Amino acid sequence: MAIGQSNLDSIEALFQQKKYKKAETIIETYLETHPNNLEAIELLGDAFGHQKKWNEAIDAYEKLVDADDDNANYHYKYGGVLGMKALENKFKAIGFIGDIKSSFTKATELDKNHIPARWALVELYMQLPGIFGGSKSKSLKYAEELERLSTVDGYLAKGYVYEYDNKPELAEKYYKMAIKEGGSLTCFNKLTDLYESENEPEKAIKNIEKAQQKHQRNALHYQIGKVSAEYNVELQKGEQCLKKYIKNYSEEDGVPKAWAHYRLAQIHAHQKNKAEALKYIDLAIAELPKIKPFKDQKEKILHL
Repeated sequence: MAIGQSNLDSIEALFQQKKYKKAETIIETYLETHPNNLEAIELLGDAFGHQKKWNEAIDAYEKLVDADDDNANYHYKYGGVLGMKALENKFKAIGFIGDIKSSFTKATELDKNHIPARWALVELYMQLPGIFGGSKSKSLKYAEELERLSTVDGYLAKGYVYEYDNKPELAEKYYKMAIKEGGSLTCFNKLTDLYESENEPEKAIKNIEKAQQKHQRNALHYQIGKVSAEYNVELQKGEQCLKKYIKNYSEEDGVPKAWAHYRLAQIHAHQKNKAEALKYIDLAIAELPKIKPFKDQKEKILHL
């Protein structure tokens, strides 16, 4: 039996609302009378995963793999939660590596078009030490497979490999290729993050401005202000962007206005404008009084 469409829709709605515990309860009740419903078991595993209940998610996905060994997505999800469990307990991680590799590899063998499993293998082989099977060449192999399936994903994967391998010029090359090919915010963000990690804030700001020209997102105004404040560069531009962000703010922008006020306080502190810096940090603290960086910044401003 399949879950009724209305029930399925309600579970998906709960996931979107991040009400994972409620979804878990509903699915478990359903499974009491339909214990072998694979769709329900998968949703239960998803609910556990969202709550970082890795052991319970592992049990759920293991049931799926045992019930249908030819389902690529089951193997992918099983490998994914094993990976999260390994990250949580690095002392036991060695024991999971073989199963993680085999699960992701099986997913790619079962589904020649499974992009997430190939991404997982790109990241896994780069992050593993050589003694445990880490391999840049294997990562690049799966990046090539990704490129055949999705040019943008292939470029992003290669950018990731070279960034992780401390070859920023090659990483930059492939991230730029991804931007030219796809131009999504994800592509722009990868290049911005690279520039920040390489201490090149001016390049980061220029890249964010290009993203803003293409996507017209208010959140990008905050990103420019953040880079400006953190690296003490292009302060006037940073201040203007943060004020635009605050003026046009909506909850969809993600970052609370308090953080924009905090960045404005940083900018004025760089400029030794103590009164203005205090004004903005007090606004930030009034909105979010428990944030430690805000309190630390106020102490710095008071000592200007």
